[in-house]
Amino acid sequence: MQINFPRRRAVLAAIALSAALAACGHLPGGAQKNTVTVISSGGFASSVEALAPQFEKQSGYQVDIIHGSSMGGATDSIPARLDRQEPADMVILARKSLDQLVDKGQVVKDSQVDLVRSLIGISVQKGAAKPDISSADAVKRALLAAPSIAYSASASGTYYEKELIKKLGIQAQVKPKSKRIVSERVGAVVARGDAALGLQQVSELLPIKGADYVGVLPPALQKATIFSAGVTTHARNPQGANELIKYLTSAAAVETIKKNGLEPAFSAK
Repeated sequence: MQINFPRRRAVLAAIALSAALAACGHLPGGAQKNTVTVISSGGFASSVEALAPQFEKQSGYQVDIIHGSSMGGATDSIPARLDRQEPADMVILARKSLDQLVDKGQVVKDSQVDLVRSLIGISVQKGAAKPDISSADAVKRALLAAPSIAYSASASGTYYEKELIKKLGIQAQVKPKSKRIVSERVGAVVARGDAALGLQQVSELLPIKGADYVGVLPPALQKATIFSAGVTTHARNPQGANELIKYLTSAAAVETIKKNGLEPAFSAK
């Protein structure tokens, strides 16, 4: 039998190159193995973005972060993305919404891990007078006085719309001047002057330039939201997702989480 050595060497070289590319994530199999795709709601987005580089450095994984709200009818919300079966190894969103995804079979049962406790705050446009929000009565006066109010389409906004203004007895007065913000951070709307007052999770208000953070709602009106992580049932890299969740609940993550206006909902190890 005659062997064509140059051709054999070319075939072997091609196989070696393919293996190397896959290992680096340049082929579909490699990309799935070495990339952790995360869909995160805004409440934890700043924290996961800040923590991802160190996780990548120590783990060898690449973290791909996609944004979406915990709930609502927007096409880029996390439930809508999973309904379309968009690629995702894990999701981070309000615990109630995460549990609903488990019930729908889109997140692995018992993979849920609580990450942080998030409070609702208020912001105004940069340089504007900051209202008194130290008590329930003060918040009531601030909402009545504001010419326009923006609130989120996610957990904090649902609370504002369904509970807060009813509790204060001012639904009829403030609902007409309140706008539900979809697919954008409330602080950005306030920063450009499209709303005089904005309510959202503190962690989503703090990063916005052009808006001044006023403070958190007082205890009598406050409603904390737990943001949690879970592994999707169609995850291409469940191992990487679990390693990232472990890192996000480690002692190394605590300082960054607090800096972003959140309280850890786990016991750091």
